[in-house]
Amino acid sequence: MQARAITICADEFLDSVGAKDTILFSTGNRELRASGARRLIDVPARGGEDGNSPFQRVVRQALDEARAQGQSNPIVMGAIPFDMREPSCLYVPQHYAWCEREAIRQGEGEGSLPALLDQRSIPDEPGFKKAVQQAILNFRHGDIRKVVLSVMRELRFASNVDVDGLLDSLRAQNSNGYQFRIPLPDGGELIGVSPELLLRKEGERFVSNPLAGSARRHPAPEADQAAGEALLQSQKDQYEHRIVIDEIRRLLEPHCSELAIPPAPCLINTPSLWHLSTRLEGRLRDPDTTALQLACRLHPTPAVCGTPTDQAHRLIRFVEPFERGLFTGMVGWCDAEGNGEWVVTIRCGIVERDVVRLYAGAGIVEASQPEAEWAETQTKLRTMLNACGLAA
Repeated sequence: MQARAITICADEFLDSVGAKDTILFSTGNRELRASGARRLIDVPARGGEDGNSPFQRVVRQALDEARAQGQSNPIVMGAIPFDMREPSCLYVPQHYAWCEREAIRQGEGEGSLPALLDQRSIPDEPGFKKAVQQAILNFRHGDIRKVVLSVMRELRFASNVDVDGLLDSLRAQNSNGYQFRIPLPDGGELIGVSPELLLRKEGERFVSNPLAGSARRHPAPEADQAAGEALLQSQKDQYEHRIVIDEIRRLLEPHCSELAIPPAPCLINTPSLWHLSTRLEGRLRDPDTTALQLACRLHPTPAVCGTPTDQAHRLIRFVEPFERGLFTGMVGWCDAEGNGEWVVTIRCGIVERDVVRLYAGAGIVEASQPEAEWAETQTKLRTMLNACGLAA
């Protein structure tokens, strides 16, 4: 499918990007590519679960304008930040097409990046462990049961980084993940390969596949299998996972005529990690509810924020020494018919010329150990570090 002309706004931004700039989202064996003149939607998505919210009205208007100018089924595509009070980064592209993902070619992803000049972690290891201790103290004196704390690794290279090469490397090491590339208004690019499906909707049916609880994989098969089994038996990780599933159930059940939730999580893996995974499937009472509305209802889940959501969010702002921005937000697409797919913005980074900022988080509960949580963030950084040619 391919679409044509739309109303253009945010002229300054559009002048700074050309038709060569591509928005990318890969799922399974399909790849959604969009390009051409775009309308930038930067209205914050707070309240976006409501079809009459200011955010959804702007989205609907943009899609209606695109349809009036010749697109049969226009789409909105891009990213929404962790804090939905911050500006969105969504586009209505002039052209888009679904393509079959090409097979990975031999040698793909083996390109080199410029020389690394410097790197730093924000917070550093002592600072992160102190934040974990602060969070645990809050659990003992308040209502928070889980909070997700994160780190940023900032890399500075000798010259501009080749984003195409980074994407090839990500694809080569994790061909099954949801890959994305989103241009940003300041000239940077958000890239990544998420393992976590927030929401996929087609017609009245939807699927959500949250992940919570993880363990590092090992090169030796026996040790690797043992690590997965230990995760499956871990009371701490099962508790963390159950918090996420219970909250998603609470949010979805009132809007469903059917909702199927397995009684216990299963194991899935990426090249670096084992994860506890639960696949929820359901049927909506109101099929006119769009994928974007439903995703806004779920975001942020306890898998990236904590619970209760508002209190966990305040604790994150208090203890994290940087703004997350798009990290732990959501990235994906929604068409004018309400179908779409949104994933959690993890295993990601932002490229700005010669600087790459990588992000990773860990779910903290009362049984957490600061040393183990720091190690988890470093393991999660490995996907993007490997793509940068920097094995952890």
